[in-house]
Amino acid sequence: MFDTAGTDDDGSAGTGRRLIVEADGGSRGNPGHAGYGALVRDPETGRILVEKAAYIGKASNNVAEYTGLVAGLELAREIDPRASVHVKMDSKLVVEQMSGRWKIKHADMRVLAEKARKVLAPRRVRYEWIPRERNKDADRLSNEAMDAGMAGVDWAPRNASAADRRRDPESAATGGTAAPGTTSVTGAAPAAEQGQRPTGSLHHVEVWTADLPGAQASLGWLLERLGFPQRNAWGGGASYGSDTFYLVLESGPDLAPGGHERRRPGVNHLAFRAGSRADVDLLARRASSHGWTLLFADRHPFAGGAGHYAAYLENAEGFEVELVAD
Repeated sequence: MFDTAGTDDDGSAGTGRRLIVEADGGSRGNPGHAGYGALVRDPETGRILVEKAAYIGKASNNVAEYTGLVAGLELAREIDPRASVHVKMDSKLVVEQMSGRWKIKHADMRVLAEKARKVLAPRRVRYEWIPRERNKDADRLSNEAMDAGMAGVDWAPRNASAADRRRDPESAATGGTAAPGTTSVTGAAPAAEQGQRPTGSLHHVEVWTADLPGAQASLGWLLERLGFPQRNAWGGGASYGSDTFYLVLESGPDLAPGGHERRRPGVNHLAFRAGSRADVDLLARRASSHGWTLLFADRHPFAGGAGHYAAYLENAEGFEVELVAD
């Protein structure tokens, strides 16, 4: 366990605050195009306080993961340099080496590990290995960074108004701003978090599917990239989002035969704000590897009309999603 109340080597006492750092890195080719993602989460509420991602050129997967760790620790230090930090990563190598149980043989790894130890007092940092499926936010960020770098553009955070861009009331109260290349999820707390329930706002949307695994692989994947993390799952379904708003994918014996047809009376499609035009383009390209096909390709990206920049996607079951640029 780490110490939340003791003093560091310089004699300064800790604040007692705890923060969670989640980090990941990837390399397409290993070595190849590489990037990292890192975020800081409030352990009490689960809110993401700040996140960062960057393309680092050609590097190995291990270098990308260590670079993500350093970035995450630096983000935590910016929030509270005396906090106790719980690092969660799906890299067994980094976790075991930084915990002192495995030797660091590679010179590049030693340099990065030493850099990480200098960010925060080691006695205030604890490391835990987690499965990849529990590290989806950091994985998303690292993939966004690699996509951006390979497209020749800088990684840019999504619009903070997207669902599950959860806000940090403390930062808002102090007028805090994010460092360049980071997203600080700040601003006034939503009405629901202030004890008010805004009348008329959507509570949740339920989508019934005849192919739950396929819907999770395509629509579930897309929802997580749009800021709707999986909340829970059960035998016949899964939900994505937050307490403020969530979407449900569900299947079961009550499902009527016939399949989905978006042109029949009823809901035609779901539309999401997806960030900048570059964000929309990147996400649409990635979606093609996850069961999505671009609709109205001859009129893309203005199929919705002049000045309306969007990608219209359809999965194998016929569900349509619109990704709208800000």
